[in-house]
Amino acid sequence: MTRQPSRLSRRSLLKTGALLAAGAGTGATLSSCGGTARASGEPLQFWSQYAPTSQQDPDLKAQNDWFLEVIDGWNANNDQQIEPVFIPNYTDPSNTRVSTAFASNNGPDIFLISPGEFLRYYNGGILEELTPYMTREAIDDFIPESMVTRSQDGRIYGLPMENEPLAIFYNIPAFEEAGLSEGDLPGTWEEMLELGRRLTGGEQAGLVFETVPGYYQNFTFYPWIWQGGGDVIDPATQQQAFESDAVEQALRLWGDAVRTGASPRTVPANGDLASGFTQGYAAMWENGIFQVPAMHYRAPDHPYGIFPLPTPPGGQRSTALGGWAWVVNNRGRNPEAAARFVVESIGSMSQESIDRSADWCGRAKLNLPARTSVDEAMQQLESADHPMLRQFREDIFPHGRAEPRYPPPVYKAVSNALQRVQLAGADPVAEADVANAAIEAFLETYHGGSLL
Repeated sequence: MTRQPSRLSRRSLLKTGALLAAGAGTGATLSSCGGTARASGEPLQFWSQYAPTSQQDPDLKAQNDWFLEVIDGWNANNDQQIEPVFIPNYTDPSNTRVSTAFASNNGPDIFLISPGEFLRYYNGGILEELTPYMTREAIDDFIPESMVTRSQDGRIYGLPMENEPLAIFYNIPAFEEAGLSEGDLPGTWEEMLELGRRLTGGEQAGLVFETVPGYYQNFTFYPWIWQGGGDVIDPATQQQAFESDAVEQALRLWGDAVRTGASPRTVPANGDLASGFTQGYAAMWENGIFQVPAMHYRAPDHPYGIFPLPTPPGGQRSTALGGWAWVVNNRGRNPEAAARFVVESIGSMSQESIDRSADWCGRAKLNLPARTSVDEAMQQLESADHPMLRQFREDIFPHGRAEPRYPPPVYKAVSNALQRVQLAGADPVAEADVANAAIEAFLETYHGGSLL
């Protein structure tokens, strides 16, 4: 699935749905997991995509080292030890290690999930509630948009460690070669497509949209629906809303991008934006703040910029806020100790916890925090002057909305419609109707957490 197996990115980790599909959105597959609690004398396993050994890429090494330091700090002061477990291709559809582990009553004690995975584990009764381990001050310290998809009925089941909004990255050398400057950055969909066509030529793609079906592609598509006031599911009524003008125009945009030659049918440079820019394979690329550390560490001298996702006529700016959250398996070896580890590490009001999260967002990962206190602490770090982080924080993030936590049947209906319009030239109106009917049929029998 991953085009560049040696490198893990949010893109490669999220362009998947297969691990979630087994639960069909209800979590039934997980409801029998766990069994009796095992001896708490065993180390608690923390499964993630962050390797306990050094990596060649300096940005990944900084992130991996941060996780090891957090675990080592806990282990030095607690009898209940934590053991990091690196899962290569953590959510790759061909890698069934996580789902198989839960099915065999041997799931990890602590693990990372994206919003799209939340309902599989929540509906399956797997997630330990973290609210009892937190103070009211700490709960209120989390930014609402960061917490909304990790909680249910006022109870918290996951602690987000970051916010990762989307924007358009642009390759300054490609612009300069075409005689373009910052004043030529597009503000509308029409201007974006026109510029994409102008910048396409030879091996260079003018405008890159994700083309591989999966949770990641859907994540990058949702803001284009929201800009026109549309949605997949109405959060207030919990009813399908995919049959709308806003949805149809967003689908048409992605289809027109490929049809008119503004965007390629396949993502260049194996999905690696840094290589795509430095090797001249892309001029503009919709991507997330998680590309900032890649450029910072791996192409520090290459000039690039970002700008907000352009809007349709009469539309409003919008972006999606992704990011990973720490969760606890309530049927693991020692759920109480695991919950204390998670909360004390990234969810308490201690200065150590705040500084630790600031170090993650302000140095190791170079992204935006999920907590107000961490945001304030980050302003004292050297990275506060990083131009891309500042632009994301001040200009992109305020227009953000949490990445939806739709279960697999909803995700799949959206993905099918998007793929057919984008790559097969299908009619947006017809595909929106088909997807809307599929979502409606699923909702008739759905029982579980709210769809946000």
